[in-house]
Amino acid sequence: MTLTSLSTRVTAAQAGRCDLVVRELTSLSRSRIRGLFDHGCVRVNGHPCDQLGTVVKEDDLISVEFDPNQGYKPKKQVWSDRTFSVIFEDSSLLIVNKAAGVLTVPTDHCEANTLVDRVSVYLSHSKKKQEAIVVHRLDREVSGLLVMAKSATIAQSLIEQFKHRKPERVYAAIVAGHMQAETGTFRSHLATGKNMDRFSAPPSADTELAITHYQISKRMRNTTLLDVRLETGRRHQIRVHLAGAGHPVLGDPRYGNRESRHPNWTQKRLALHARSLTLVHPLTSETITFESPLPIEMQRFVGHPSNS
Repeated sequence: MTLTSLSTRVTAAQAGRCDLVVRELTSLSRSRIRGLFDHGCVRVNGHPCDQLGTVVKEDDLISVEFDPNQGYKPKKQVWSDRTFSVIFEDSSLLIVNKAAGVLTVPTDHCEANTLVDRVSVYLSHSKKKQEAIVVHRLDREVSGLLVMAKSATIAQSLIEQFKHRKPERVYAAIVAGHMQAETGTFRSHLATGKNMDRFSAPPSADTELAITHYQISKRMRNTTLLDVRLETGRRHQIRVHLAGAGHPVLGDPRYGNRESRHPNWTQKRLALHARSLTLVHPLTSETITFESPLPIEMQRFVGHPSNS
């Protein structure tokens, strides 16, 4: 194997992106240039450089060493997006981990960069250029697992599962105060006020049955970490039920008011995370389960000595 070694000093006119200097130096295609960076063939002032957009300045030394007979194909780029990460994906659906602070879908205000927008952008880069179809939602300030479909047929199949309460959804919640019973169930009918807040009300044609199960995961000094399982999936269900029991989710001013405040929870988000999702794959009929670890903010709170 005979290696080709090339080097150059950056001129004042060349100062800027490293990949442009390398391209001028080697006369290779953009794809081959990306491959050289991905395979560690490029150095700046003797140090490896793997980012095409690295800024170089006048008199920097750029060196490239490569085998001209090797393809140096670019490595597959990992998708990076602040709103979500991909947990699982196949030809029909994908499971994503939504970040807190992100709307699942636009409201009447037509917000941009919602989760469905960003996932659709991600899918548009595939050969089939599919769009994400929402099957269920998470509140804006809640993080965790969501399933999205890639076709209307798959979406309808998944929606039917949720309608018949087949998927199992488990949330981690840090709530104010000490829950007494190790396990329990909240069951009520939820109504919607004019301000769109939800509240428990007597059964009627305008209410929805909501059932929430919980189990204590960890008792702390003045808070409790819960595993919460949804039997039904009503809007704000967990938040309403826990607040109604006198143990609102930390960081929930809508339903918890002052009781949801804690000196060690300074986040704008809710201390609520969709940590586990189990469903039946619409095509294979296989039961599949996905897990998402506690977000760092919740991990730090649970592990903080003053909260134990």
